Amino acid sequence: MSTSEESSKNASPDWADQTEQAVLDAALLRVAAHPNWDQRLVDLAAADIGLTAATIRLLLPSGPKDLAALLSQRHDRLTLARLHNSDAAGMKIRDKITLAVATRIDVAMADEHAVRRSLGFLALPPQAPLSGRLMWAAADMIWRWAGDTAADFNHYSKRVILSTVLGSTLSVRLSAGEDAARRRLDARIDGVMAFEKLKSRVTFDPEGALTRLASALGRRRYGQEIKTETAPSAD
Repeated sequence: MSTSEESSKNASPDWADQTEQAVLDAALLRVAAHPNWDQRLVDLAAADIGLTAATIRLLLPSGPKDLAALLSQRHDRLTLARLHNSDAAGMKIRDKITLAVATRIDVAMADEHAVRRSLGFLALPPQAPLSGRLMWAAADMIWRWAGDTAADFNHYSKRVILSTVLGSTLSVRLSAGEDAARRRLDARIDGVMAFEKLKSRVTFDPEGALTRLASALGRRRYGQEIKTETAPSAD
């Protein structure tokens, strides 16, 4: 091993990444007694590890949004580590996806108080884009681990559908318990697999579908089709 390689191997983690995880750890210790997932929780966690107010605003400028992202990303990493250690080599894709979703939810439930608070925060309308990105990232992690290589429209549809499965199953787990969540997951996975089979038999052209929809709306409103070509410029 070269000197540069050895130095790289022994290098300490980036300060920002390391400190972000320390803030998250401190927040997890406080969250059971704290009523909201908010800036106050972030500030208290920062103070617990000796960070100033100025430093925490530099580190987590979006406060509770950044903290929610850190929690979800940690759960994704822990899930992936468990899945890599699982005996899934001979599993069918349905069983792999079921295992991965169940594992992701089990990992999240280890931080139940934090998940309840963060999901309540993410359910607020202004946080919808962040909530969608975090669920998308979890779904993407699962599909990639399961071996998905789709690079076309299916890449996106698979992740959108699995995002809803993850979100709804986690909600059931929090409200009705593990058995109800497993029944919900099994039912939803059946739907995902049925949709995948349908897509394998049907060629879907999203651009063409949008063009046909625009033409249909144009006929209904104006009595003629909307032209999709670019009109020539006037001389």
